[in-house]
Amino acid sequence: MAAVSLLNPKAEVARASQALAVNISAAKGIQDVMRTNLGPKGTMKMLVSGAGDIKITKDGNILLHEMQIQHPTASLIARASTAQDDMTGDGTTSTVLVIGELLKQADIYISEGVHPRVITEGFDRARQKTLEVLEKIKIPVEIKRETLLDVARTSLRTKLLPGMADILTDICVDAILAIKQGDKPVDLHMVELMEMQHRDASHTQLVKGIVMDHGSRHPDMPKKCTNAYILTCNVSLEYEKSEVNSGFFYKTAEEREKLVAAERDFIDQRVKKVVELKKKLCDGTDKQFVVINQKGIDPFSLDMLAKEGIMALRRAKRRNMERLALACGGTAMNSFDDLTEDCLGYAGMVYEHVLGENKFTFVEECKNPHSVTILVKGPNKHTITQIKDAVRDGLRAVNNTLDDKCVIPGAGALEVTAYKELMAFKDEVKGKCRLGIAAYAEALLVIPKVLAVNSGYDAQDVIVKLQEESRLNPEPVGLDLMSGEPINPKEAGIVDNYVVKKQIINSCSVIASNLLLVDEIMRAGMSSLKG
Repeated sequence: MAAVSLLNPKAEVARASQALAVNISAAKGIQDVMRTNLGPKGTMKMLVSGAGDIKITKDGNILLHEMQIQHPTASLIARASTAQDDMTGDGTTSTVLVIGELLKQADIYISEGVHPRVITEGFDRARQKTLEVLEKIKIPVEIKRETLLDVARTSLRTKLLPGMADILTDICVDAILAIKQGDKPVDLHMVELMEMQHRDASHTQLVKGIVMDHGSRHPDMPKKCTNAYILTCNVSLEYEKSEVNSGFFYKTAEEREKLVAAERDFIDQRVKKVVELKKKLCDGTDKQFVVINQKGIDPFSLDMLAKEGIMALRRAKRRNMERLALACGGTAMNSFDDLTEDCLGYAGMVYEHVLGENKFTFVEECKNPHSVTILVKGPNKHTITQIKDAVRDGLRAVNNTLDDKCVIPGAGALEVTAYKELMAFKDEVKGKCRLGIAAYAEALLVIPKVLAVNSGYDAQDVIVKLQEESRLNPEPVGLDLMSGEPINPKEAGIVDNYVVKKQIINSCSVIASNLLLVDEIMRAGMSSLKG
């Protein structure tokens, strides 16, 4: 008996075939939950939290994060899949399906007496061969808008309805192309996601500039400025107490007045420098002036700025300061001592939009924006959340293509091609290893099978058609979900990310092998030590 049960007779122990059965049933269970979500024709899941919040999604990553999974093996698979999303932004549902299927296929051989170690060695050989196939069928691409649109569309259609996915496809690609600077890596944080709860989801738009979730704080300030200079600064324009505790003694009221005036004068001088610059640059022209400050601006200062027709925003978020400098040009100033025109940014239009009790400030029509905002609109909270999650994945898909400089034919093409190659490779391998290779090849077919079932076709029928076509055709062959017939995915514009597929092949093989080699599960937590 297990040593731990001698130390602790109340420990739960599952041994040998029983341990394997526990792992395989957990993998099958989580696979059955995720199965219906795969692909553009997948169904939605509705998650209801303890507080009654509703989330409707078919994004595997969100589901696995939000679902409360009790079983340790299932949660291990879920964590592996969410790590896949953190690395590449896509492929979570596929990871769960492939891990589940690898264990299912291995189970068939193990139940006939093959040792799990033999199967895992076969898995490893098959993984290396599949990576070779991946290298062979990848399509090098030039970074053109059309290619990026295909990648984004393929990714987004698996997460949203087709009409909405097509709107977001353009938005994601244009956002990435706007913030891309030469060959430098793209910083996705320079795409701000701002949400406005009104109208419907199809009004989601890309703003080539910045949207901030607060407005000017003075009723007399202009609500709209055109042709505007923009001063971004991090300078306090409000009365502050001195840093050291100091006391002042005065004999008469006049002295106190002088003291207050001297304190106030310090701030006034700063405001006057801004006003002077505005007069110098804007008076006699059609240009206007906007101040966006990271620190506070007190009512007196706001009043002085309003009299000059300057639009001023206070307490802007720190991340917006960096974005504003990239979107409008200019530099963020930390003091007003040497203000010149070179320090200022430019925007064609700055205006305020009031929605209920919330104010939004739009900074638009920038000359060469390297930071943009995606304005997510929707009638309710869960629609907005769903779109935000999808946009994040769409941006990552486009960015992956920029990094990889190649794509993979989608629609199950890699899996069908890999199956054909692995079956040929199996005949070259001697010994029991080939059983593992056969299991691996069968397991990969889960992706086209599930795509077919989710689209309402017969899985066996579709797989036979795909295999026949693949045998006759040297090009990779995928599944057309509209007709259930084989197609060339490259011509249909269905392409996947190279890095996503590579990650799926590597991580699934490793995790499935680890789970197969478990021959004892011991559960001996504090709860079992009581009594």
